Amino acid sequence: MPFTANRQFRSAPRLLARAEGMYYWTPEGRQVLDGTAGLWCVNAGHCRPRIVEAVRRQVGEMDFAPTFQMGHPIAFEFAERLAAVAPPGFKHVFFTNSGSESADTALKIALAYHRARGEGQRYRLIGRERGYHGVNFGGMAVGGIPANRKVFGPGIAGVYHIRHTHDLSKNSFSKGQPLHGGTEFADDLERLCTFHDPSTVAAVIVEPVAGSAGVLVPPRGYLERLREICTRHGILLIFDEVITGFGRLGKPFGAERLGVMPDLFTTAKALTNGTVPMGAVFVKDAIHEAFMQGPAGIELFHGYTYSGHPVACAAGIAMLDTCEEEGLLERAAGLEGHWEAAAHALKGARHVIDVRNFGLMAAIELEPRSGAPAARAYETFVKAFESGVLIRVTADTIALSPPLIVEKPQIDRMFGVIREALASTG
Repeated sequence: MPFTANRQFRSAPRLLARAEGMYYWTPEGRQVLDGTAGLWCVNAGHCRPRIVEAVRRQVGEMDFAPTFQMGHPIAFEFAERLAAVAPPGFKHVFFTNSGSESADTALKIALAYHRARGEGQRYRLIGRERGYHGVNFGGMAVGGIPANRKVFGPGIAGVYHIRHTHDLSKNSFSKGQPLHGGTEFADDLERLCTFHDPSTVAAVIVEPVAGSAGVLVPPRGYLERLREICTRHGILLIFDEVITGFGRLGKPFGAERLGVMPDLFTTAKALTNGTVPMGAVFVKDAIHEAFMQGPAGIELFHGYTYSGHPVACAAGIAMLDTCEEEGLLERAAGLEGHWEAAAHALKGARHVIDVRNFGLMAAIELEPRSGAPAARAYETFVKAFESGVLIRVTADTIALSPPLIVEKPQIDRMFGVIREALASTG
């Protein structure tokens, strides 16, 4: 099982049998409130009728079609719908099947773009400590979570990392973007570029808000400075929006909420509401055009058997329809105040050393148990699940990201159950 303590799981399995709206049900019929949108992905809630029907209809009409030297209308329709909700200047998408594939695709596009422009010497890639960009070799290499890397080697050569932005000494219990350290942390990119020669750097990849590392919100001025440095040196800036995309931060994409535009950005997860695996890489129009200047033929030697899968496209279109009908891409903005207050009410609760939030994302960081890092958070996770609330833990941090259809009483219940679980955790 992926990212699972398999022996531990077998001794006390946690099984989910069905889902609807804000809830899962176990095989024995116990209801569990979903505080994590599945795995950051079910933004519109579970088993939404429009999405279910679209998938059912598409499977009966055309289950699969190849997209190498061929096409099918629904892929182009979905691409056009996505371009319509994307920030201005992003009219082209490349379909993948996951966030991991989106990360590797974005990195390959960045490298190929520079070569197409006669700057093939740009081969270096820069990620960030505590960053997460999936588990394929490219994304793992630029990622910065040690446990995801240490047993697999460096992945690919020419990869470097800037500092992470988490600083509890100055920014603990921040509401929204932390106030301190934004330009200081970003200037680490300038140092790295100067050391390695910026003309050899192809791209920098970061998450607008680092999700898998425990909801690390960028300090004010941080992303703006990264953008400035990349622009000055001709480096492409890639945002990994696999988690922050499609309404999580109160705007369709995190770049819009934070006011900083990348050159490419990756998506997956909520792209199809988690219904059918799919990802997409959005590129600025100028990047796409650079590939269209050479001799006729295959412009990008890259792709996947299931790129633009028709059933996934049907699910994605229905996801966008559902979001538009219910205003879900902006709904988090209206709930953020209540969400923030409920999260920060845990300040002073047992074991809590930090609370942070942005959009409908929050993290509660716990003091590690001596000699047993991550054990306290895992025990809290188990107790919350037994009490009917699904949370996510990473190291000693509890992370929350509910479906965007969440109501205020459900928000209150999530944090109430966490408080009770912490009170009974040693």
